[in-house]
Amino acid sequence: MWKTHTREVATLRIGHFIAHETQTYCPRCADQSVFPAEELQQLVSPGARYGYDVIAFIGQAIFLHCRNGKEIQQELQAQNITISLREIDYLGRRFIVYLALAHAQSQEKIKQFMGTQGGYILHLDGTCEGDSPHLMCTIDALSQIVLDNIKIPTENTGQLIPFLRRILQTYGEPIALVHDMGVAILKAVAAVFPNAPDFICHFHFLKDIGKDLLGHDYHTLRRHLKTHRIRSHLRATAKAIKQAIEDAPDAGQCLDHYLQSTQLEEPDTPLRPLVAAYLIITWVVEAKSQSNGFGFPFDRPHLDFYLRLQEAAPKLNALQQKMGADAALLPLMRISKTLADRALSSTVSRMLDAVRVFEQLRGVMRIAQPDSREGLNDEGDADMATIKARLTQFRHCEEIKNLAAMTLAYRKMIRQIDKYWDKLFADPIQVATKTGFAFIQPQRTNNILEQFFRCLKRNGRKRSGNHALSKTLKTMLAQTPLVKNLENPPYMEILLNGKADLAERFAEIDIVEVRKAFEDAQRVTQKYPKRMAEVFKIPNLPQRLLEMPQKKPAGSKSNRILRP
Repeated sequence: MWKTHTREVATLRIGHFIAHETQTYCPRCADQSVFPAEELQQLVSPGARYGYDVIAFIGQAIFLHCRNGKEIQQELQAQNITISLREIDYLGRRFIVYLALAHAQSQEKIKQFMGTQGGYILHLDGTCEGDSPHLMCTIDALSQIVLDNIKIPTENTGQLIPFLRRILQTYGEPIALVHDMGVAILKAVAAVFPNAPDFICHFHFLKDIGKDLLGHDYHTLRRHLKTHRIRSHLRATAKAIKQAIEDAPDAGQCLDHYLQSTQLEEPDTPLRPLVAAYLIITWVVEAKSQSNGFGFPFDRPHLDFYLRLQEAAPKLNALQQKMGADAALLPLMRISKTLADRALSSTVSRMLDAVRVFEQLRGVMRIAQPDSREGLNDEGDADMATIKARLTQFRHCEEIKNLAAMTLAYRKMIRQIDKYWDKLFADPIQVATKTGFAFIQPQRTNNILEQFFRCLKRNGRKRSGNHALSKTLKTMLAQTPLVKNLENPPYMEILLNGKADLAERFAEIDIVEVRKAFEDAQRVTQKYPKRMAEVFKIPNLPQRLLEMPQKKPAGSKSNRILRP
């Protein structure tokens, strides 16, 4: 027996067309199995309108090329595919589900591939923004393959343990783990991988010590500067002086000549006082330019601002004598009042002492150095033996002992070093590979995931145009980080499994699995049940709900007395 179905279909190779599908089935079979048209099944999933190649195109455009909905719509229009923005968003999410299912079907081959390299080093980290859930991600440092992901409300041990057990069951025990110092992660790793070598990221270790050492005074410094409102006054001053320079042709030419010269540090001709004042004040205001992109405590822009203000004050006082009527533009009284604040100056003095110790430790650890050109991508020096010897010397030197005896912050620093000592230094691990035995050195940072999260957020901002990504992370499917693997040639060879492209690979996946996985993923990302948005629009909802007439259960008898 047979029956015919007609539906509109759109693929990149053909465009929009009407498909007349003849399906055969046996009415005498118990299950009455239906046999659809095989050729159409290779183009589009049952009941769908857009082909697998359109889904693959949209997914790669969104997640690899950072295209937004309108850009994708225009690109598809050029290929004779008409599609709405809402459908593009839907198919983008559908793409992640197909990719996740293909990844799950490839996990055994991924495990075998990692085995040929001697195993895998598991890097674990999470990211969130605002009140968004935590997106936890695992990646193998050797193959650079994202292994698995999960979204959890908060970073807690109870939800991390089942996730890590899933990793263990799927890929076996790693040859080592690297992660940050989160308490939940440390406990979960200890519970699931008690025998695996476990190391913490040196960057996070140093960052944690720096926050303990400098955090309180830095917060106080920032609060004092905000109270004096000195930064806003200097910005207003810089704006006023710039206008005065533009109104004076000679001053404008003087500034242009200076900026075009090759020796900015040593001008070849004397600067007009107004121009010099403008350059000095803007130099103070833009103290953040001294930062290296590592974030606090490595970068301390508020402290740099105060120190630059301190250095600039006597020079501005000297310029006042030469500026004539323009001297009224300088906020010298405001600057003097700020620098005369004893509480502020004592806070800065304590900070400078702590900064000197922190910078010494930073040099010992040989990571996130101020002169590094890698910024947050800096992996640091790989000479672990030298770093270990230098940290031992730092830990036991008399100066540090004396500071720890007098000040709680330094005692906490010593306790942190002692607590994590065994997790800081990894010796090369001997493993068996397909070419024989080899030694593998675990990375000393978790930069592989930090870089990935920065890229993920940067791409999200590029697509949406929004700086804040809390909403994006709330609605993002948990397995979205798997898109990183699409740029990994060995992984793609495993995933495609002999197929020419993603469209052909997706066509192999059972549509029943896709629908179930998509429903499950949607349920996780939904904040409220369906139609709740309609409820929120109802005016006077409390009154309407409480005053609704109570319907009697079906079949119940009325209590009304019947009269003859």
